[in-house]
Amino acid sequence: MTDQALPADRDRGTGTRPMIHAERAAPADDLAGLTDEQWGTPSLCAGLTVREVPAHLTAGAGLNAVRRPAGVIRCRFDFDRQVAVRLAEQLGASPGETLERFRRAVPSTTRPALPAVALLGETIVHGEDIRRPLGIRRGRPIDVVTRTAEYYRGSDLVVVAKGRIGGPGLVADDGPFTTGSGPFVSGRTLALVMAMTGRAAYCDDLEGDGVELLRGRCGPA
Repeated sequence: MTDQALPADRDRGTGTRPMIHAERAAPADDLAGLTDEQWGTPSLCAGLTVREVPAHLTAGAGLNAVRRPAGVIRCRFDFDRQVAVRLAEQLGASPGETLERFRRAVPSTTRPALPAVALLGETIVHGEDIRRPLGIRRGRPIDVVTRTAEYYRGSDLVVVAKGRIGGPGLVADDGPFTTGSGPFVSGRTLALVMAMTGRAAYCDDLEGDGVELLRGRCGPA
């Protein structure tokens, strides 16, 4: 296949596709009605504002197994430049246009040659990158965040997670997720996912002897 859509027959058993769509739709709703100042708030994704994060997600929703490597080649294998170029393409002339483009991307079934759960994880993490600085909290089914945590504990694909949590023993206090056997770290599954992907601010929501070890492996708060 050249167009890596999430095939219905393969995805129906795991239910990942509707999870991805729900995770895109939620921040689209959260962003409605923001002030210009709020749109310019730094997100937890290093270097991106609240407005730039949905543009980044919109760009990602249009990538498939052909477009992604083609973009890398055009940018002479500079991955950071490729991300910046695609973000600029989707930003639009105003926050309203940014949001409208993101809303149109919500039902997209296109993805690059990555596991569907990797796209789910990216969407969850970037949604929280927006919410935390804006003081927005949103619940989600525990099976969704548990599936994401299980993926990240065994993968450094796209974002370093497995390599970040070597040592501490992570235990969710709201679900079944657990991994490792070192210094104890406990908290909500979502907070563990965010810390696993380098968001130091979420270490404030965790407790245990291993928290500072994990915080030291994250980026700046």
